Amino acid sequence: MRPIESFFAALLLVSAAPIVASCLDVAEGRARRDLDVGHASQGDARVEVAEGLAAVRRLASRELHLWASAPTLSLRLTTGAADGGVWNVRIENLLPDAELVAATKAGAPLPVEIVDAPFPTERTFRLDLPANDEITLSLAAPDRALLDPWRFAVFADVQEAIDDVQDIYTKMNATPGIRFALISGDLTSQGTPEQLEQFQREMKTLAFPCYSTLGNHELGTRDDLYHEYFGRGNYAFDFRGVRFTLLDSASATLDPLVYTWLDGWLDGGREGLHVVTMHIVPIDPVGSRNGSFASRAEADKFLSMLARGGVDLTFYGHIHSYYAFENAGIPAHITGGGGAIPERMDGIGRHFLTVDVLPPGAIEQVAIVRVD
Repeated sequence: MRPIESFFAALLLVSAAPIVASCLDVAEGRARRDLDVGHASQGDARVEVAEGLAAVRRLASRELHLWASAPTLSLRLTTGAADGGVWNVRIENLLPDAELVAATKAGAPLPVEIVDAPFPTERTFRLDLPANDEITLSLAAPDRALLDPWRFAVFADVQEAIDDVQDIYTKMNATPGIRFALISGDLTSQGTPEQLEQFQREMKTLAFPCYSTLGNHELGTRDDLYHEYFGRGNYAFDFRGVRFTLLDSASATLDPLVYTWLDGWLDGGREGLHVVTMHIVPIDPVGSRNGSFASRAEADKFLSMLARGGVDLTFYGHIHSYYAFENAGIPAHITGGGGAIPERMDGIGRHFLTVDVLPPGAIEQVAIVRVD
């Protein structure tokens, strides 16, 4: 190679380095932001939500406001010298029959009163808390460990159809037995504060909560806004014999940090059913469409992990249609019928899925419920 060619070759490598680095860590900021979800302080008052399973929307003078990402929450509220007295704890996106229990650090129970319930999935609780104490708060529904048959729903890709989402919610409310829903991303078209707020307002008509992860459309404005409103993009919880793991694949990849969490979540889900939900599918069943992970090698690695971990069922969004198939021998469903521009001439239209569970070890059926 001539000297001038060597110079330009070296220059090309140097200039490409930031691009390669940015591609490799495209989801890193969001994964690390997950670690901050559920933690807040104001003066001497502090709150810590176990596993980050709720976004702290507000912590002020004797006031706490949470958006729940799971049906069961456990948190510690530390009060300072000036924080004794009556507190209002507002929790949104909870199960309608969830109960809040409080106790001091010494284990003494504290009375809890419901003072406001404007929607099925919202409660404001009033508690008289001692100063300079560590209060344990537990939110759970009576059936959290019940192993009777039950049902949840799955949907995704509402996007620009947010003004028409009540059609879907009306149909969901009319469908018997849904305990909660999973949202596999693309709640909004651009992820602006106004759109995220509207999505949460529209959810108020539902008779049950929705637990979500984000899609690529939530990255349209700033990739940190979703965390402020909805909480973590990567998390896991258990309910009625099922481990649910929701993952942030909005950038067509998972951050390396998420893989370390996933190892633990897979281990914790081996004894029962395990459902995994994310936005972009690792391998698109219609390969020419390129609607999958950016790296086929990563997709193979991820699916191998799920197969070894004994995952029973997977759900994805991103593709605006419905597909039922298998990846690595694991049943997979793409459900992108929340209202975004549909695939042409596929005959699917807007829809959501219902999943009937027969604990401790069986999924009875996954059914498509058409809205259009």
